[in-house]
Amino acid sequence: MGKDSGIGVLDKSVMILHVVAEAPRNLGELCDATGLPRATAHRLAVGLEVHQLVARDEGGRWIPGPTLGRLAATARDAVRDAGLMVLPRLQEITGESVQLYRREGAERVCIAAAEPPTGLRDTVPEGTRLPMSAGSAAKVLAAWADPDTLRTVLADAAYTDRSLAEIRRRGWAQSVAERAAGVASVSAPVR
Repeated sequence: MGKDSGIGVLDKSVMILHVVAEAPRNLGELCDATGLPRATAHRLAVGLEVHQLVARDEGGRWIPGPTLGRLAATARDAVRDAGLMVLPRLQEITGESVQLYRREGAERVCIAAAEPPTGLRDTVPEGTRLPMSAGSAAKVLAAWADPDTLRTVLADAAYTDRSLAEIRRRGWAQSVAERAAGVASVSAPVR
């Protein structure tokens, strides 16, 4: 569900936010999904409701609240913003679909994309989650991952630690039909 900050009340509150984001929850469902005692779950959910981080739907179940949307609207992602400035020109130069990915655990998430206006393309919409097991973007992200993540990712990967060392030396990765038949890709790290 996320990381443990060591601040119990905060971690439990964030867990409630994640759980109600998955599906509307009444108190019993909230307790089942979080493992929290009934009194704790109720106290925290009501507190989150005061701050409009959660709200109640027409059935009285907790759902994400309007404050989350307001906070999200002001969030900035410098890497994504920079990518949105570059990706359209890269797409124009190559004539191909281009994506920018960020690793989240054992997955990679498309945080920006630009597609050609016509013709065949391998469309990967923003927000798409793909495994880190195959594809040039997965290899590039794995090549510069921390050792613990790398061990986890290599267990199911179509690539090896040796091939990642070569990618680090060369500075880019390629793949042909690793993730999907008929799809080839080239990726480079963005730092």
